[in-house]
Formats: sequence, structure tokens, C-alpha cells
Amino acid sequence: MDAERMDDYLKTLSLHKIREIYKDESEKAAKTKLSYQDFLLKLLEQQILTKVERSINRKMQIAGFPKIKRLEEFDFSFQPQINEKLIRELASLEFINQAKNIILLGPPGVGKTHLAIAIGIKAAEGRKRVLFYTAERLTEELASSEIAGNLNAKLESLARLDLLIIDELGYLSLSKQTAKLFFQLVTKRYERGSIIITSNKPFEEWGEIFNDDVVASAIIDRLLHHSYPFFINGKSFRLKFMNKSD
Repeated sequence: MDAERMDDYLKTLSLHKIREIYKDESEKAAKTKLSYQDFLLKLLEQQILTKVERSINRKMQIAGFPKIKRLEEFDFSFQPQINEKLIRELASLEFINQAKNIILLGPPGVGKTHLAIAIGIKAAEGRKRVLFYTAERLTEELASSEIAGNLNAKLESLARLDLLIIDELGYLSLSKQTAKLFFQLVTKRYERGSIIITSNKPFEEWGEIFNDDVVASAIIDRLLHHSYPFFINGKSFRLKFMNKSD
């Protein structure tokens, strides 16, 4: 009867992990003569760990990473010009607390997206609110929101994120209207939330991306004001793997 009542109470309190393990743990505690306080602490620790794990998994799903890329997997020896120490410091997420940006520029295949995703995963594991977008999909959603009449709500939703990752900026040129929407987003997040941007174009070519030199200059100015820019001109990881398979 007591066991049934215990199950009911734990179920009512949504302490599902404790409900799952308390019988086994109580037997272990009796054998090791664990104090009541230490026994309770052990149960609560397991409950908290389970809750945190579920929270992290949920944030990873919401973030929408196209693939899982870990920082531990990145071959810094292949790209020695990248400041590994600084990248690892950024992975501590202090830049998010300071609402600073990371800008990764370089040709295709040098690891920009890998680093962006890896830092994004660190942020999700730190229980930060993260979203990953390609520049194309992001601008499409902004344009759709404008047509639907809920652009302000969309911008406000994106502004509340701890980290917004925008991948592949520059692969497609934007119309002047979508460029203005992009500017509104950057302005909304300015000194409020962090952005990671990857681009295959150097800053001097961003006028071509946005079809407007003035808008491009204003976007660059806001992004760079509080930022960590990385200019990667190393070898292509894709070519490295292709050569290995030959």
C-alpha cells in the first residue's frame, strides 16, 4: 500500500525519474548505510539531470541544425590560420551573455558552417534559445511575414533568441526589399542578441549581396560593432576528403 501511495504521489508531482529509480536506490542506500539526506539528494540529482537532458534535447530539436557538427571534431591543424584558442573561448558562450556576434568569412569548404553549428550546439547544451537558418530561408520567412502582415511579431520573436545563426549569406543576391527586411532584423537584434553569420563573400562585396551599398554598409556597421570576425582562406575540407577517397 505504501509503495502504491508513493507511486501516486511521485506521479502527481511529475517526479517520473525518481518514481522510476527510488526502489532500486533505496535498496542500495540500505546496503551502503547511506543517510536519509544523502539518499534524497541522490534522487533529486537524478531527477534534475533528466530534466536538464530533456530541456537540451528539446532546444536542439527547435534549433533546426541541418546536421550535428561538434567542435571536438573540427580539425584545426588543417586550418592553422583559425585562432583555435579564441574559438574555444567563444564556445564558453560568454559572447552570448555580452550580445556579441561571430562572423565567419571564407570560400566554400573551409569549415565555416561546421564552426557555426558547433558553437550553436554548445549554446543549446547551455540551454540557450538558438535557431539555425540559411540566409535564403530566413529572408523568405521575413518576406512571407511582411505579406501576411505580421512582420513585427516575427522580428520580435527572432529578437528574443539568445543566438541566431545565419548560414550561407552571399550565395544568392537579395532583392532590395528583402535586404531592407534583413537590415530590420539586424537592427532589432543589435546589442540585444548574438548572431553568427557565415558568408563566402568578403565585406567589400556585400553591396552586391544586398543590392544596395548603403544598406550593406549599415548592416556591416551593426554586425561589426560588437563582434569576432574570422577571415578563413585555408584549404577546403571537402577536397581533403575527396583526395582521401581517391
